[in-house]
Amino acid sequence: MEAQGSTASDGKGVRVGAAKGDRPGGAGPGGGDVRTVGRLTRQRASVLDALAAADGFVSAQVLHAELASGRARVGLSTVYRALAGFAEAGRVDVVRDEGGERLFRYRPGADHRHYLICRHCGLSLPVESALVEEWADRVGAAAGFVDVRHTVELTGSCAGCRYPK
Repeated sequence: MEAQGSTASDGKGVRVGAAKGDRPGGAGPGGGDVRTVGRLTRQRASVLDALAAADGFVSAQVLHAELASGRARVGLSTVYRALAGFAEAGRVDVVRDEGGERLFRYRPGADHRHYLICRHCGLSLPVESALVEEWADRVGAAAGFVDVRHTVELTGSCAGCRYPK
């Protein structure tokens, strides 16, 4: 997903804001087809909507603040549980920032993605990851493993942060 829309920084280098386009897509809160772990309650639907509206990766705390500013009654622990369930169901991508905090991004489809993330401003771009997927499968198969899962995080400095104007 390459969400587009207005952005703002949360002070931790994570861009958040209203996204255009990708919503939990006619298949989600009220639409019925989003795989989740557990029931899709009103609170979980609110978390999923807010995550789909975020521009890029976002922390649970920032997502909770966005929900609270919109008068949604969702507790921080509910946000964490919902995000964990969505991650387990393959509905969100998860990366860690330099401090180790988990950041989440809505995944509109079942495809697994990797991102290149700017360590300074939080800009995230999906990258072609077929080579990584093939490598992980090959390494697992050579060791006799099946159903291999992996985490690959690519970080750097984007052109805007490397060459500020």
